[in-house]
Amino acid sequence: MITGHVFIATSLDGFIARENGDIEWLLTRDDPNEDHGYNDFIKDIDGIVMGRGTFEKALTFDKWYYNVPVVVLSTTLTDNDVPQPLKDKVQVLRHSPKDIMSHLEKKGWKRVYVDGGQTIQSFLKENLIADLVITTAPVLIGEGKPLFSSLAKDVSLKHLHTKAFPSGLVQSKYQVIP
Repeated sequence: MITGHVFIATSLDGFIARENGDIEWLLTRDDPNEDHGYNDFIKDIDGIVMGRGTFEKALTFDKWYYNVPVVVLSTTLTDNDVPQPLKDKVQVLRHSPKDIMSHLEKKGWKRVYVDGGQTIQSFLKENLIADLVITTAPVLIGEGKPLFSSLAKDVSLKHLHTKAFPSGLVQSKYQVIP
């Protein structure tokens, strides 16, 4: 059975980016000598589902950091909007989260990394997230793009563990209780 998994960072006040998409506040606090577990997390992932905003932000980085297939969830982009060097790595779909997961399961995917605030929220609303790893940076940015927003019902979580890093980052893992 296919499962969705989250690995994301937020400010202490719950934002994943400034309104303009800037994440410099996070990058300046990330110590490259600290292992935050991303490599262990991604090694068991079959692919990534991300939202349009996350995809557009990833395109601004110096290089393409993803070594697994990426599906971009968007109602405005098409495969024609994917830069030529990424055509074999990125697919744009405009289906519901449940339809995307069904599609990916038929392709043999078992573990999906779900990334981007609105995308994570939509997958949570449809009970498609198994667990969340949330790393909190010791900074308040006041406003921006929230990781979570309103939900139709509570999402119960079981705390699995928390780890504090010398840089001040604090990482917690939660299992979503169906």
